[in-house]
Amino acid sequence: MDTDPAAGRFAGATMNRESTPPTRSPANDAIDAIGEVRIVPVLTIDDARDAPGLASALVDGGLPVVEITLRTPVGIDAVRRAVAEVPAAIVGAGSVTTAVAAATAIDAGARFIVSPGLDEGVITTARDRGVPMIPGIATATELMRAMILGVDVVKLFPAEVVGGVGMITALSAVWPDVRFMPTGGISPVNAGNYLALRQVLAVGGSWMVPRSAVASGDWAAVTAAATAAAELTQEPA
Repeated sequence: MDTDPAAGRFAGATMNRESTPPTRSPANDAIDAIGEVRIVPVLTIDDARDAPGLASALVDGGLPVVEITLRTPVGIDAVRRAVAEVPAAIVGAGSVTTAVAAATAIDAGARFIVSPGLDEGVITTARDRGVPMIPGIATATELMRAMILGVDVVKLFPAEVVGGVGMITALSAVWPDVRFMPTGGISPVNAGNYLALRQVLAVGGSWMVPRSAVASGDWAAVTAAATAAAELTQEPA
């Protein structure tokens, strides 16, 4: 098992796997952590120097699992710095579209890989390295392909555009054991609708990371926004 303090916080998380799940490895504990916190901040960072402060602020707000996208030239360096300087954070790489990018992100310390689409090379690279990979799907055909490749957690993307809650409900009627991490158009207004679905492992979003706060280094504002986001996962009293 992982001896990392952050991973230990989620040791009691449970999994709802298909009958032929991928082989477990210590790195798969990242999926347990995602399922425990249920909200994954998606970060697009313009200055890698902001990564540690941003990750730390999110951890302080109760969202220790963070996805740093590779949408900017500094994405890999941001992953590396967050991993090295914020050990309490479980850092993954998002917007990973090639096997080379997946390998580079894993070398930088990414604990999980997320892609906007379904690419066999990315899935294979992550699996060969023992790192969980969540591919993006938008259709039933893509979901079937993901399952053939041994994937049982997928990212519905862009969630609101491709049918949102209704799409997940429809797909789950055919494949009830697949779990989803919808991303794209998720906000405090609709996040609860997704989180109410049994098949939703977590939601991804960036609303808790105001660009103005990041630009000014206002980590207290990020922590406050993260705290408010984390409260969306709490059961009503």
